[in-house]
Amino acid sequence: MRLRWRLCLLAIVALLSASVSACTSQTGPSEVAPVAAQLSVERFLQAANDRDVQSMGRLFGTAEGALGDTGGSFGCFFKKIGSWFGGTACMKRVDVELRMDAIASVVQHQDYRIVREEPVAGRTSPTRRVLVDFDMGSRSVGGVPFVVVQTDEGRWLVQEVPLESIMGR
Repeated sequence: MRLRWRLCLLAIVALLSASVSACTSQTGPSEVAPVAAQLSVERFLQAANDRDVQSMGRLFGTAEGALGDTGGSFGCFFKKIGSWFGGTACMKRVDVELRMDAIASVVQHQDYRIVREEPVAGRTSPTRRVLVDFDMGSRSVGGVPFVVVQTDEGRWLVQEVPLESIMGR
């Protein structure tokens, strides 16, 4: 009987010490975030060159999700109700396609190079700025800052495309 209690007590102590050490361990900064943010920009630029507005819509959005994920009629209904309480209403698919097509017409390029990536301060969701140099054929545009945000699901979406910088205004 005593042996059973000792084994039980030993198992409890082992579990508690494992949980305490798990709670106090620290990890360093992840290198996955910058790579994932850069990959989202690369995929967005490739989709823009291909004029693939559906893919662009799935790669463009906010921390709440992709602009192209309208969720159909039923999902849009709930998003519209949510917008009454501070959420964002969904866009019609045709509006998403028109917006992405306009962006694609501006960011058409011969080549690009990702220069660097840096965190963006003061945001509620993890956000990165990815600077890109473009070769637009007849001209080069340097240091174009794309803002990329992480969703609750862990996806990285392009949130801001500085069209004025690319157009030279």
